[in-house]
Amino acid sequence: MVPPGSIFGVIPLWVGVYLAAAVGFALAGKALYQRVFRPIMLGKKDEKRFDHPIKRAWGVVLVVLGQRRVLQSVSFKWKDMAGIGHALIFWGFVSMVVSYILFIFLDSIRPWISGYILTPGGLKFFFWWMDIVAIVVLTAIAWAAVRRWLVKPGRLANLRSWEPAIILLFITSLMVFSMLTGIMEVAAAKAGAVPVNAATTAYSESTPIVGNLGRLLADAGFPMGAADTLHGLFYWVHYLIILSFGVYIPFSKHMHMMASPLNVFFRSLEPRGAIIPIKDIEKAEVWGAKRPHDFSWKELLDGYACAVCGRCTFNCPANISGKPLSPMDLIEHVKHNLLAVGPELAKNGKTKEEKDKITDAHPLFDDKVTEEWVWNCVTCAACEQECPVMVEHIDTIIDLRRNLVMTEAKMPPTAEQTLRSMETRGHPWRGTQFSRTDWTKGLNVKVISNGGEVDVLFWVGCTPALEERSQKTAQAMARVLERAGVNFAILGVEESCNGDPARRIGNEYLFKMLAEQNIEALKKYKFKTILTTCPHCFNTLRNEYPQFGGQFEVEHYATYIKKLLDQGKLKMGKPIQATLTYHDSCYLGRHNGVYEEPRQIIEAIPGIKLKEVPLRNREHGYCCGAGGGHMWVEESSGKRINHVRSEQILETNPDLVGVSCPFCLQMFKEGIESKGVKDKVKEVDVIELIDQATQS
Repeated sequence: MVPPGSIFGVIPLWVGVYLAAAVGFALAGKALYQRVFRPIMLGKKDEKRFDHPIKRAWGVVLVVLGQRRVLQSVSFKWKDMAGIGHALIFWGFVSMVVSYILFIFLDSIRPWISGYILTPGGLKFFFWWMDIVAIVVLTAIAWAAVRRWLVKPGRLANLRSWEPAIILLFITSLMVFSMLTGIMEVAAAKAGAVPVNAATTAYSESTPIVGNLGRLLADAGFPMGAADTLHGLFYWVHYLIILSFGVYIPFSKHMHMMASPLNVFFRSLEPRGAIIPIKDIEKAEVWGAKRPHDFSWKELLDGYACAVCGRCTFNCPANISGKPLSPMDLIEHVKHNLLAVGPELAKNGKTKEEKDKITDAHPLFDDKVTEEWVWNCVTCAACEQECPVMVEHIDTIIDLRRNLVMTEAKMPPTAEQTLRSMETRGHPWRGTQFSRTDWTKGLNVKVISNGGEVDVLFWVGCTPALEERSQKTAQAMARVLERAGVNFAILGVEESCNGDPARRIGNEYLFKMLAEQNIEALKKYKFKTILTTCPHCFNTLRNEYPQFGGQFEVEHYATYIKKLLDQGKLKMGKPIQATLTYHDSCYLGRHNGVYEEPRQIIEAIPGIKLKEVPLRNREHGYCCGAGGGHMWVEESSGKRINHVRSEQILETNPDLVGVSCPFCLQMFKEGIESKGVKDKVKEVDVIELIDQATQS
């Protein structure tokens, strides 16, 4: 886009360009400060967001510039190609921004600067590139409009429609006026006008669309003076649209264009399964979050980064099963609550009492977003997996739960009973009569004692130790370890609940107490590896105990058995003739990235035919419904999540439903029974199959 001449033949072009920019940037900067940065900084400190700057910056390159997480949702099977359209529009917009720097801000000073930077060959290529980009972006916008307002896929059905229309109109206008500016420039030059930079204009003339249309216009006799005037007019209209767009962004959902790079840069580098602890819990003024300023500044930034695309909600098991929870709307609701109280908080909220008075007039929970939303989350991370801008929904939900539980003592009755059982009995299983070691009867399992040293400490977990059906998984694990010649032991009565249910229900203090108690017990003994059959134990010991000084090597049996097979220490010679559909545990898969090892050990079993649930497997798997404490906390409404998942799996017509999690095992046992097919289909933990296949 070649700049026109001076303004009214008197004022240098660069003066007008930079004066307009100063006004536009000042207005945009004021809006950004008042509506975005000042409210965000009301949030609590979160200091673990500034380490490893190179790794963080590389993430911005991949996720923002490379559109990696946008394109991950592209699947021909889903028939939802929105990711491609979004990426094309984004890359087109980035190209336009580069062109503004070159042809508006630099060439307005000296019209040869862009050619000096790009070289003649690069300049010609760039003009061609921008010519094609404009058509590609306009096509993508037309596609987006048809998709949003005519086709209306499920995840867009309830989204606001007027705001995207404004944004699409802005981008369309930019592309149209950019092309019109070029067309009139070429038409004027071909009709005899003297261009500001003849070399640059020549490159514009060579382009396939703008160049040809400009020549056609000139050949048709379009007046030179009119073309020259329109060239300048379209140039300024285009430029003012750019500046207006910048001023509008802080007031729209497209603030995510500016906030998402920051959100990606300040993303958590901890494992996804690690919940952020309450710092100095004994001294904390507030436990969890009830008001905007109770959240961390990163949790508040999430609201501005949210693209309001609906991917998180569309993939949320609670939402799919008919429960009132939309991760997108919850994050947006926190942002709107912040905007409602942020200005007054920043001005008059000097003390805690003043802050509370201001925010009490605008409570976070209302008729739409209720406390029930918070309790329906199963912390499966489907929302975080699908989010293109790396919003961390789970931390926000856990903080809301913490405040309800620890400050207001408000929670579902089953959650309260579970926490009480953990506090008094050291486990969440309220009705069990089993002890921690009853499952070992008849087996060669030793309990580690003072001064004891083993290679593997088998962390049994509450469910495999204390729930009758799941005890078979612990017994199978012990037999497999013995056959492989592994030197192992258990803690026995010294083992207590790892604390996962307490932390995810919201009682951080109880979790901390249990974690410190277990860490103290573990540090008394010498071992190389802690082995678990439960992904929740695995995740907590591996990812969350280091927060309290518990640094241990922790493995789930899926990866450990794979190593034993590779080393030839286990031989699976007994065939099992069955078709098995495997279900990915959220805390093994999405939270810790273990997808292939369970499948590899299943496929190593002679006779087993492995099936997958179409679309809903691996990182796109559907939760069994037990996470987030819901193994013990009853679902409030809608369809049971485990029933939805059971239906998905039963559609594959399996003989066995395979899991590698005791929670999932419980959920599928009930789910299969509810469908009336327990005589045809059996739930089974993969370790039970390994035990069966390795029998001599």
